[in-house]
Amino acid sequence: MSSPMSLLDRFRVDGKVAIVTGAGRGIGAASALALAEAGADVAITARTADQLEEIATAIRGFGRRAFVLPGDVNKLEFLAEFANAAIEELGKIDIVVNNAGGSPPAAITDVTAKSFEAAFHFNVTTALAMTQACIPQLVENHGCVVNISSMAGRTAARGLTQYGVAKAALTHLTRYLATDLNPKVRVNGIAVGSTATSALETVLVMPEIRDTMIANTPLRFIGEPEDIALGVLYLSSPAARYVTGKIIEIDGGTESSTLEMPFPDF
Repeated sequence: MSSPMSLLDRFRVDGKVAIVTGAGRGIGAASALALAEAGADVAITARTADQLEEIATAIRGFGRRAFVLPGDVNKLEFLAEFANAAIEELGKIDIVVNNAGGSPPAAITDVTAKSFEAAFHFNVTTALAMTQACIPQLVENHGCVVNISSMAGRTAARGLTQYGVAKAALTHLTRYLATDLNPKVRVNGIAVGSTATSALETVLVMPEIRDTMIANTPLRFIGEPEDIALGVLYLSSPAARYVTGKIIEIDGGTESSTLEMPFPDF
């Protein structure tokens, strides 16, 4: 009779295969590395091949296999190609991390139907398509999906209409996917707060702005990509086997935007 898995061992993902989008840097890269350190082989994609190769080298440094396929997740046919190639290279898919997404701030008068739909496509449609491409594998392997959403999807701030609405939709998509894929596939999300990624690098170098963001964060510091990656690892591991359809908030305790965009009253 095998001995029961220890509590700490339940946070490992030995023998699993994960795919991570937007994995060239930031939260995606940190998530890929966390999963590899915990025992998973990882397939990664992003637009920049050099960044992916650097992350792949680090994955292999943990003694795990890495598969790299650069591409544009906005092209839905690429997502199916990526999933099929990952299966061919690594043998299966157990974990899907939908991290790719984003949208720049814009005044409400500058939001167009085209830009609004583009934000929705990048943040929501791609996550749906990536998940759909992996459903047969996820069902067969009793796998899981982790969607990277944002606190902007549950709060409101000027200039973030496109991004916030898209992330709110991704949050609710997470709940629907969990409902549709029960009981064999778990689907959860993370609502990310202010995190030191490339999306914020242009403002975090300004001491006054950085200090304001820190002061507006109850824990009084800006999160790092690894803080989010630990949440991804938890939700991907047996430790979260009783968790599905949930959104974990990793945001330093914030209940509103930590930075007001310079958009004046009308």
